[in-house]
Amino acid sequence: MKKVLFVASEVSPYAKSGGLADVAGSLPKELLKMGYDIAIMMPKYREINNVEMQYVCDFPIFMQGKKENCIIRKHDQELSGKTLTTYFVDSITYFDRNGMYCHPDEAERFAFFDRAVAMFYKSFQPDILHLNDWQTGPIAFLVREVMHDHHAKIIYTTHNLEYNGRFNRGNIYHFDVGDEYFNIDNFEFYGDLSFTKVGILYADMVTTVSKTYAEEIQTEKYGFGYDGLLRSKAEQGKLLGIVNGIDYEEFNPEKDSALVHRYTVETIDKKAQNKHALQEELHLPQRDVPMLAVVSRVVPHKGFDILIEGMNRILKTEDIQFVMLGVGEEHYINRLKRLAEKYPEKVSVNNVFDGELSKRIYASSDIFLMPSLFEPCGLSQLISFRYGTIPIARCTGGLRDTITGYLGDKEHGNGFTFWGHKVDDLVEVTKKALEVYENTKEWDMLRKRVMQENFSWEVSAKEYAKLYESV
Repeated sequence: MKKVLFVASEVSPYAKSGGLADVAGSLPKELLKMGYDIAIMMPKYREINNVEMQYVCDFPIFMQGKKENCIIRKHDQELSGKTLTTYFVDSITYFDRNGMYCHPDEAERFAFFDRAVAMFYKSFQPDILHLNDWQTGPIAFLVREVMHDHHAKIIYTTHNLEYNGRFNRGNIYHFDVGDEYFNIDNFEFYGDLSFTKVGILYADMVTTVSKTYAEEIQTEKYGFGYDGLLRSKAEQGKLLGIVNGIDYEEFNPEKDSALVHRYTVETIDKKAQNKHALQEELHLPQRDVPMLAVVSRVVPHKGFDILIEGMNRILKTEDIQFVMLGVGEEHYINRLKRLAEKYPEKVSVNNVFDGELSKRIYASSDIFLMPSLFEPCGLSQLISFRYGTIPIARCTGGLRDTITGYLGDKEHGNGFTFWGHKVDDLVEVTKKALEVYENTKEWDMLRKRVMQENFSWEVSAKEYAKLYESV
């Protein structure tokens, strides 16, 4: 089997800010089980301080003439008799600081990381170099243009094209190359420098995290300026959508230690007991009413404009409870908190990032809301399936690929879907879902159906394996 180096800026369980870490932490495990000789590479952030690492090597990297020491460390996870190694790029200058992202020198930090990975690549010599998101894009450029190495096939996966590593042109010097590479065939992107562009350009295959999103990013609306380049890749047969999976061991209501009452598809009635426990935890009245939930980054593309106004209308007329968990833009958080003040017995707003609480919310709620303006894949709907919670979602990206509208297809439906961008669209479909909820027998059938869906990495990893063997 082929040797793979899987590179990402965040990997669960070491460091996580979003879905990328879940993918980078789960997919390599599944590929390892399938027989691939796979290792992961990521930065060593300050917050990764409870892991015992081994020294591997060190070497200097000159950042615009200034010598920076790079130390490579590793940590091994033993998984069913096999070893999954994660290599860490350690630098006091660039990664020993509070917070993984959003520093003023972001381009310089990840240019250092990319150059460190490229240097390590020389000794590791993988058959497949799998890069993920903008932070890793220039590695493809460094391997092909600077090192003139064509040994490995390069796969570049974009998990969300909105975040694409666009910086001012002067940052090209962090890669120890000159202005000759600041042109339309390399880093230049509408007068700026783009990490994502060179990832797409130099990759043998570009993938993204659902089939529908692979189509959407070829349009002006969702392409963020890269749509022409991506259409070109698609015409060459070098653009592919593979829907994400989730770790069925981590998200398992039968064994989940975060839950007060664990359950299976046969004992799904225990969801009601979890709901009562969560109501007590969040200081909501313990009542048998539909609980609607959101666990999300609080940002515009998650649909918070229509969500907040929609919930305001629904709470006014329906006997429900609404639970929200997430961090993000302050103006949305403030509007959500005003909603909680207006309906204190119906609404709980939790402006934190809490993985254990998120699992209790999935296990306790009846309906999970995802009115995203766009959603490359979405993991939340897959997790909600696992816990017997029914999603309401807009038909976009991975939501469209994984959720079949129950109202239009009662034989196969596993959620409630809508197409529009208006508050009315969300309110209408939510009220229809609440009508189905009132039919206990029908709702119970639907809950059991979604719990038997299979969106584990076992399924998605087979598609990646097929890609690795054919690229």
